[in-house]
Amino acid sequence: MNLTVEQGSFYYHKDTPIFHDVNFSVESGEILAILGPNGAGKTTMLRCITGMLKWRSGQSLLDGESIHTMPMRKLWKKMAYVPQAKAASSAYTAFETVLLGRSSHLNVFSAPKKEDISKARDVMALLGIESLMDKKCTAMSGGELQMVLIARALAAEPQVLILDEPESNLDFKNQLVVLNAMTKLAQNGMACIFNTHYPAHALQRADKSLILSKGGDYVFGSTASVVTEENIRNAFGVEAIIGEIETPNNILRNVVPLQIAPEQSAVQGTEDEKRSIATVTIIANSNHMADKINALLHEYGSMMIGRMGMPYRECGLYLIHVTLDGSRKKILELSHRLSILPDISVKTTFAKGDFDAMPEKEVYFE
Repeated sequence: MNLTVEQGSFYYHKDTPIFHDVNFSVESGEILAILGPNGAGKTTMLRCITGMLKWRSGQSLLDGESIHTMPMRKLWKKMAYVPQAKAASSAYTAFETVLLGRSSHLNVFSAPKKEDISKARDVMALLGIESLMDKKCTAMSGGELQMVLIARALAAEPQVLILDEPESNLDFKNQLVVLNAMTKLAQNGMACIFNTHYPAHALQRADKSLILSKGGDYVFGSTASVVTEENIRNAFGVEAIIGEIETPNNILRNVVPLQIAPEQSAVQGTEDEKRSIATVTIIANSNHMADKINALLHEYGSMMIGRMGMPYRECGLYLIHVTLDGSRKKILELSHRLSILPDISVKTTFAKGDFDAMPEKEVYFE
């Protein structure tokens, strides 16, 4: 499944574009994070993608077919949308609400079948909300309702899942439940798109990111290349540091806001373009990710000056050690793409020193 937006533009007032000529795509198995300041149009973007709002120009395509020419039943069988949770007016229980997600699989006058009931129970178990089974939606907190709405969307078994700020009303534990569920769904081939106020969630989970700025500008690409200090400064007007937190298994990247950026303070960063020498250590818990690891290393092969790998059969682990010579930006991009693979531990270490003055490298491994 491929979802593509081509030349997407939207405005409420003709002289004030929300966004202009936006182009991006997301494939099966990928997670796309959409970020931006309040008022940049993140929710409007999702509503345009799904056809709830009509693009002023441009279009959304599912596998090359415009969603505006697609029958509604066909569209909502392939795509599910989860809005921000607000006060519920429905007196349905959580289980009844989740079961409604199966409606696209039923005929108009058909009753839910055994497999529909089983699917509703399965997605509630995936999100850990079995305890809400018989609770009325009107009696739920915002966080509980958010989880139920996500479960309802998953019950439809969509190929594309679109979530509007799914973590906003949730505590730390349930934020992780939702993020873990998205990661698992993407691993199983679903395309996921989510709006977020947390750049760190994009860095730690998303393959691709789209940053919207007020006035219609945008940046789209791999998360490592898009969620940068410079792009955060330009879009949010905030000076921030992207730092690294070392855990026993990985090095995670986090975003720490420091201060409101002074006007006209945007400084073109060159640090990420500097030549760097680095080592990347990869520990895989099994060989089921071997093809994806090898494909990524091949894609960045022009930077590679050494590679060593060995299985540690006693523990069922696979150890890979790679030495790279290239721009810091590209090395971090590779490291990020490896780090979001399941069952993989990745650590990247940069050598100290200025390597820009060195002669061009010889490539020993392609």
